Amino acid sequence: MRFKDVFSIIGPSMVGPSSSHTAGAVRLGRTARHVLGGQPERAEIIFYGSFATTYRGHGTDLAIIAGLLDYDTDDLRIREAFEQAEEAGMKVQIRSAQKAGVHPNTAMMILERGDQRIVVTGSSIGGGNIEIVSIDDFDVKFTAIYPTLLIFHADRRGILAEMTDIFKHADANIGYMEVDRKSRSGDALTVIESDEMLDSECMDRIAELPDVHRVCFIHLTAKGDRA
Repeated sequence: MRFKDVFSIIGPSMVGPSSSHTAGAVRLGRTARHVLGGQPERAEIIFYGSFATTYRGHGTDLAIIAGLLDYDTDDLRIREAFEQAEEAGMKVQIRSAQKAGVHPNTAMMILERGDQRIVVTGSSIGGGNIEIVSIDDFDVKFTAIYPTLLIFHADRRGILAEMTDIFKHADANIGYMEVDRKSRSGDALTVIESDEMLDSECMDRIAELPDVHRVCFIHLTAKGDRA
């Protein structure tokens, strides 16, 4: 079990009226951008629950777009996110929908860049904190508070042991790990939260493992994208 840090208790420095509807939404957008590996060319944002009814008044739409542009929660450009997105060449479509069983503050982000397309669903759970609950039909959960690796790979015997062995030799501790697969011996997604920052050599070694398709690194306190 992870202990709450200062960010979880007092929330982030932010622009906007609501830590859940604004700061959390920025972090949802930034996380989705990092999963994609860079700025999307096209983004469809679907709001559910409370987000769907209040996103205009609380600036949630502006906040997610700002996150997709990799702005932080206290960036004054959040207020001009639509204009900033247009200048950056990012086309945005926003709509609301109903879906049973989701957190009240939930957004689905469908992002495209070139021939790459990802679907990220996450919720703003209070105090600026978020929880990603789905990536491309994989049911996973992570908060993006800690250095996080997303490893897209084939489900084969021994691959998880190979990943954890790389962590062992890098002297990095795994604080949380979750795996979801679409079918036996099919595609899988492993999420690993580390207690330490990971160096490029560790990530490169994981990316070079047989049957690993892609490795994505998420660390929201570090500006810029890395994939």
